[in-house]
Amino acid sequence: MTMRVISLNVNGTDHSVQVGPLDRLIDVLRDQLGFKSVKEGCSTGDCGICAVMVDGKLVNSCLMLASQCDGRRVLTLEGLVNDLSMKRLQGSFIANNAAQCGFCTPAMLMASWDLARHKADPSEDEIKVAISGILCRCTGYYQIIDSVREGCKRGTT
Repeated sequence: MTMRVISLNVNGTDHSVQVGPLDRLIDVLRDQLGFKSVKEGCSTGDCGICAVMVDGKLVNSCLMLASQCDGRRVLTLEGLVNDLSMKRLQGSFIANNAAQCGFCTPAMLMASWDLARHKADPSEDEIKVAISGILCRCTGYYQIIDSVREGCKRGTT
């Protein structure tokens, strides 16, 4: 296989990484760059556990080839560690026990943050749509929906 070097900006930092033609974004983020919030669940795009933002759009990193990200901006949960909206959402997830096993939590937080930046007071249906691509096997979603609603509202006061 032919390797090539790509450049991508992850969480505001430029990186040059060597990738093969079949290397996925998730593998580069986790294995080469060390961003462990990006989890692998199904490897087929069905569970959404690997969700990250690429150029402002929520995507499943297990379905995206790393070479597709050449010259693009990628945002992981680690890149939002100082973001006030994310801190509110994280606090709400903790207060509502929405992060039971924690496996889906990074992706749920990314999807929730994406919603919060577009909608200050989302309806329950809007929240359900925003998180619909991410599977959770622990909470039954009620705590997550409550957490997102509270986390978004806290951002408006």
